[in-house]
Amino acid sequence: MQRKRILVTGGAGFLGSHLCERLLKEGHTVTCVDNFFTGSRDNLLLLRDDSSFHLLEQDICKELDVDVDEIYNLACPASPIHYQRDPVRTIKTNVHGTINVLEVALKNQARILQASTSEVYGDPHEHPQKESYWGHVNPIGIRSCYDEGKRCAETLFFDFHRQFGLPIKIARIFNTYGPRMYPLDGRVVSNFIVQALTQMPLTIYGQGEQTRSFCYYEDLIEGLIALMNSSAEFTGPVNLGNPVEFTIRELAELILELTGSTSRLVFHPLPSDDPQQRKPDITLAQRSLLWQPKTSLREGLQKTIAFFEELLIFRRDKQPQKLLRS
Repeated sequence: MQRKRILVTGGAGFLGSHLCERLLKEGHTVTCVDNFFTGSRDNLLLLRDDSSFHLLEQDICKELDVDVDEIYNLACPASPIHYQRDPVRTIKTNVHGTINVLEVALKNQARILQASTSEVYGDPHEHPQKESYWGHVNPIGIRSCYDEGKRCAETLFFDFHRQFGLPIKIARIFNTYGPRMYPLDGRVVSNFIVQALTQMPLTIYGQGEQTRSFCYYEDLIEGLIALMNSSAEFTGPVNLGNPVEFTIRELAELILELTGSTSRLVFHPLPSDDPQQRKPDITLAQRSLLWQPKTSLREGLQKTIAFFEELLIFRRDKQPQKLLRS
């Protein structure tokens, strides 16, 4: 296998750190760019002594100067709590930051992959969602800094591709979970697990009948690498996610079973613009990448719960109020 110089933006995040680790195991040289807005240095502890790993602490909204062969652009807060905390910064990352990363790719004639999102489909009128669906997004809602930011990033990728011939790849990532998720990120899997382990009520918005599809991080990483290594003609966008659909209430009840928690379920009003259904059609990924997820929700949750159990044991601030404060 050819040794490559690979840049991973957002490489200290949940998915980014796992991707860096996997690429290093394949023998590549990896540069991680992260400003630690949501990423964690703890996620990089296993990598810091590897001579093939380089950390560049920088915001991608500032000009980058890196010599690379491939780029994975994962830099952006991915949970509502984080991206709504500073929505202007979020959309700058998706627009200004994406332009900067694309310029690096253009300078190096490097293949570049955009980690887009199922959020580009908004609250969909088509179910399951195919890549051909243009979406149903509120352009001025509280989530639009992320939704519309990611949509704009896809536009930029295709404009650089059409105008300059830049080799691009776009992955639309559906709900992904696993070890290294941040306990305060507000995403449903981490919220429910921490609440269950600390015997706090599990917070469900609406009646819990809205659906999601949950992909274990190892499967997602395999999909990203398969997409990057696919033929030059295949640009995507391509859905990467688990097509098995669960209601939020079913997820909560499974986590209660797996943790043995006595927590109860509590219900709150549904947030604005919260999608009612989310399920990927992965036919394109199966056909073009020979990819599909292998890990069941039960198996993936067991591994994720074990991670959070260890995290809670060793954290000094084990109090539920501190762990769950947004």
